[in-house]
Amino acid sequence: MTKKITTLLFDLDGTLINTNELIIKTFQHTLGVYFPERTYEREDILPFIGPSLIDTFTGLNPEKAQEMVDHYRAFNKLHHDELILEYDGVYEAIRALYEEDYKLAIVSTKMYDMILKGLQTTGLDKYFQVVIGLDQVAAPKPDPEGIKMALKLLNSTADEAIMVGDNYHDIEAAQNANVKSAGVAWAIRGADYLRGYNPTYILNSMGDLLDIARED
Repeated sequence: MTKKITTLLFDLDGTLINTNELIIKTFQHTLGVYFPERTYEREDILPFIGPSLIDTFTGLNPEKAQEMVDHYRAFNKLHHDELILEYDGVYEAIRALYEEDYKLAIVSTKMYDMILKGLQTTGLDKYFQVVIGLDQVAAPKPDPEGIKMALKLLNSTADEAIMVGDNYHDIEAAQNANVKSAGVAWAIRGADYLRGYNPTYILNSMGDLLDIARED
């Protein structure tokens, strides 16, 4: 018998907070500094959204990867508040889930301090009991370590949890941790892209998650 859903795990960027413009501009700035001979258009940046920064920059220039990560993070932090946006209905849905006593956590490939900055800027910080950032795990998503860590801290089991995200790393991490997965249709690559990774659910709005959790 399947357990009732009690625990909801969320990616941050592109899922709870619209950081797409911030991320794209930060990548364009950083790549412009290190690869001035090439122009990176918005579509060129899309493959870089999701993987950890060190993985992305190592693929471009292993010798300067950490330097590029540091440059990226400095620019990103400087312009964070002016470029992030809220997704319609997300705050209200998260608040409703919290008020109905669901366990809520963040599992992100972003550094812990920047996760908190994003949550605080949007007022979502008060709703999450656990936050797992890149600097708290040995391996980022799609490795299941972060999900398993969050479940342990929440005293939850895999069969009562859903991982919600906007990229294939989130879906694969959920599958690797044996938890249900939900892709968000507002992901920058779109719902059809996410369907290719066989998530358990596709959310057209965050309110859909309320219905799924209540039904299960």
